[in-house]
Amino acid sequence: MLPMPKPVQAARLFAALADPTRLALLVILRSGPPRPIARLSANAGMTRQAVTKHLHVLEAAGFVRALRQGRETHYTYDPASLATARRTLDAIAGDWHVVAPAPDG
Repeated sequence: MLPMPKPVQAARLFAALADPTRLALLVILRSGPPRPIARLSANAGMTRQAVTKHLHVLEAAGFVRALRQGRETHYTYDPASLATARRTLDAIAGDWHVVAPAPDG
């Protein structure tokens, strides 16, 4: 059994997913190689600054990782946080055999 995150951690995960732009970016990154901000912003029809803001939220929640390549920052999908969000939803739904209490609480 894997531990369920604390409520504050879970809320951060779900808040990151609660925006349509961030969900779209996550789907794009999930389906391919790391992409630079310039390419992501062109595909999203937004400024680099707007896309960067959304990517930082996703990165803070652990859904993406930033990789420096020369002068560019490329972003890649990291599925670990999505698995944590899934375990949290299972716990909320009452599927307790899937999760264990988090350490320290």
